[in-house]
Order: sequence, then structure tokens, then C-alpha cells
Amino acid sequence: MTTETGLRERKKQQTRQRIQDCAIELFARSGFDKVPVAAIARAADVSEATVFNYFPAKEDLVYEGMEAFENALIAAVRDRPDGTSVVSAFRHFVLQPRGALADSEPAGIERIATVARLTAGSPALQGRERQTFDRFTQALAELVAAERGVRPDDPEAWVAANALMGVNRAMKTSVHRQALAGQSGRRIAKDVLALGRRALDLLEDGLGT
Repeated sequence: MTTETGLRERKKQQTRQRIQDCAIELFARSGFDKVPVAAIARAADVSEATVFNYFPAKEDLVYEGMEAFENALIAAVRDRPDGTSVVSAFRHFVLQPRGALADSEPAGIERIATVARLTAGSPALQGRERQTFDRFTQALAELVAAERGVRPDDPEAWVAANALMGVNRAMKTSVHRQALAGQSGRRIAKDVLALGRRALDLLEDGLGT
């Protein structure tokens, strides 16, 4: 049973990856807003229902990885060791190279550049990105407020969450810009992690300094 379960899971993962790869290829060729889900299903040799089973919204085909990153970031802050500050936990997580930035293969950076171009040309993807950042900023603010024993709309918790997520957004923007410029993963990782360190140092030292 364990072997059969593992085989089923591998097949599901292969199907998921095939759907996403076909979608990105079609989006890159024609633009996100002009490619219907039916075309993605045909290219991946699956039904439209299967596409939606794996990706509930069309935008998930592009932003699933971003959502996974933000979920992991919130979990890292929430589950941080006793005595570790929110900023320290946030710093530790975002300053770890991962994904394409930890891989020397150029294909990963080209995928990032493709996503950057798609987002720049799609109001739908731009809206999804804003919604994602807003949702996770709210989640972080609620987490900070709960630990401080204050209301979820406490201004200090809200300011802290927005400042931290601003660093996250700045790092993402830098990655996209450099990927579009053709920089290597190693160079991008070095620059964006330095940017993150400077920004988080500023927050830890206090904006007044």
C-alpha cells in the first residue's frame, strides 16, 4: 500500500507540474489574460476540471509558489523559538537563499523573469499579487498583536507588519528586476540578501536613526 500510495502521489505531482509548465509556456507566448484554461487543459492533455482540481484559480498557476513562501514565512514567525524576536525570526527566514536563488541552473532564473514579464503585462496578476501581500500583512499584524495582547488593529502591530512585509516586497521586486536584466542566480542572491540585511538593520535600529 505504501508503494502504491507513493506512486499515486508521484503521478499527481507529475500531472501538476505538467499543467503548470504548459500554462507558463502558453502565458509567455500569448500573455496571461489571453490564454483560456481550456487551452491549458488541451496542452497538458487533461480536462479543465483537472486543471481546477490542482489550481483553483487561473492565477494560482503563476502565484502558487509565492503563496507557499508567504505561508512558510508566517509559520516561521509564529513558531519561532522562545526568546526570539519577530524581526529576528523574519530575518532568519527571508535571508535564506532558496529555490532558484540557491540553484546554479539558469532555468530557474529564466522562470522568474518570465513571471515578472507576465505580471507586468497583466492587471489580473498585479491584482492577485497585491491581494496576496495584503492578506499576509494582515496575518502578520494579527500575529504580532496577539503576542502583544492588543487588538488586531493596534497601530504598532500594523506598522510593524507593514514594515516587515515592505522588506519582503522590496526583495521580491529586486529579484524580478535583476532576473529581467539577465543576472545570474548567484549574483541576484548576493545582491538581494544584502538589500534585505540593510533594510532589516534599519528596522531593528529604528527609523529615527
